[in-house]
Amino acid sequence: MKDSENHWDVVVVGAGLAGMMAANCAARDGATVCVLEQGEGEHYPCNTRYSGGLFHIALDDLAGEPEVVLSNLHRAMHGEFDTDLAEALIENAPAAIRTLKDFGVRFISAGYDGFRRHSLAPPIVRRPGLHWRGRAGDVMLETLERSLTNVGAQLRRGVTAEQLMMNAETGRCVGVQARHINGPETYHAGSVILADGGFQADSQLVADYISPAPHRLVQRNAESGRGSSVRMAASVSARLVGMESFYGHLLHRDAFHNERLWPYPVLDAVATAGIVVDGAGSRYCDEGKGGVYIANQTARLRDPASIFVVFDEAIWSNAGRSGLLPANPYVVDAGGSLIRADSIGSLATKMAMHPDILHRTITNYNESLAAFEPSIGSPSRSTDRYRAEPIKGPTYYAFPACAGITYTTGGLAINAYAQVLHENGAVIGGLYACGACTGGLEGGRWAGYTGGLTKAATFGLIAGRSALSDLRTTA
Repeated sequence: MKDSENHWDVVVVGAGLAGMMAANCAARDGATVCVLEQGEGEHYPCNTRYSGGLFHIALDDLAGEPEVVLSNLHRAMHGEFDTDLAEALIENAPAAIRTLKDFGVRFISAGYDGFRRHSLAPPIVRRPGLHWRGRAGDVMLETLERSLTNVGAQLRRGVTAEQLMMNAETGRCVGVQARHINGPETYHAGSVILADGGFQADSQLVADYISPAPHRLVQRNAESGRGSSVRMAASVSARLVGMESFYGHLLHRDAFHNERLWPYPVLDAVATAGIVVDGAGSRYCDEGKGGVYIANQTARLRDPASIFVVFDEAIWSNAGRSGLLPANPYVVDAGGSLIRADSIGSLATKMAMHPDILHRTITNYNESLAAFEPSIGSPSRSTDRYRAEPIKGPTYYAFPACAGITYTTGGLAINAYAQVLHENGAVIGGLYACGACTGGLEGGRWAGYTGGLTKAATFGLIAGRSALSDLRTTA
């Protein structure tokens, strides 16, 4: 399927869901395809393997009525997204699920709600820590690899893409310079598809765009997203969008050294019912905008691992028990410390902060709720998505917490055909991108989340089709 000079119709960078979907779609329809994966092992690490296995759009059914799905997107993103990308996602997401099934991927309905209607089989184990082998994303990638090799395409492990090859006369991308564990390699291509994930595991890029202290964020991911595609494409003047945001959650601070406390359980439900304070005892963001938003605001602090989630017995007994893997009791069961006290002053002392500051913070918060005007607080507290509960004892609680980063939501600007865009807005010929290395759909000021697996599968489908169509046009 290749000649002696290593020529391919399509070269795909990255063998997560987005890359494997794109590769399978192109190879199934006759293209010669080679996938380059930096991981070396049979079960190379990537976020797809670690995922929860749920395909959705904005936490609801991806196959719902288009106008309903669009409304969900508007709610999740506060209207801040690329309209063309949103329309492409909504139109093609159901086809992406059907295509995955055609490749042999199995789905089940894991619940009555739209969020769990399209769940990978076998489902992941819902218990603290990371349990991915033989389940959900791991099985999906094994299935997609078998499908790929059955049509003569190749997946090459231990190959890291380093530089895009560009035709100086036409400006078209014509291949990839890479490095295998045995030395440099050149891959000539009719089209190149970038799909190697976000830049969450690259401390320099995270420092440039997301947090002044990258080392104080818990890597709630496979640590394989190192920003290679973003760097390679930017070096040929590709446009970058939305680089300031990520998808992630609040985690117990002990997750830095206790593997049972990541990627689950998360503290979001408790945080959105109560308050989150910095190391001095002051609120610093609107908890009502959700856990992903709080995680992003936390990452921007000087020390993202200095925060506390503060709540009381009522919140712990109610909101604390909500969610797929509730903080109550799973955080404590997994070894996370829970600070308890019978007064705010005592709680502050145990948290090593000035009692007066924490007392004032909680008092002001409670008073704004009692006046039915949570928006007058500083910062304001929205209540349209999550109910704000007073913190009034008799027992007060706190979790030492931090931000966990799962994947970055910004990256390469693409159009609805997954073509990478130049800084001047023009299409860069022969260059496509899909999945978490792209931007424009998620993120924004409110760190909106649309669904990583659905985005990866859908734009992987689009990228594979577009690259194949491009090849037929230019042949």
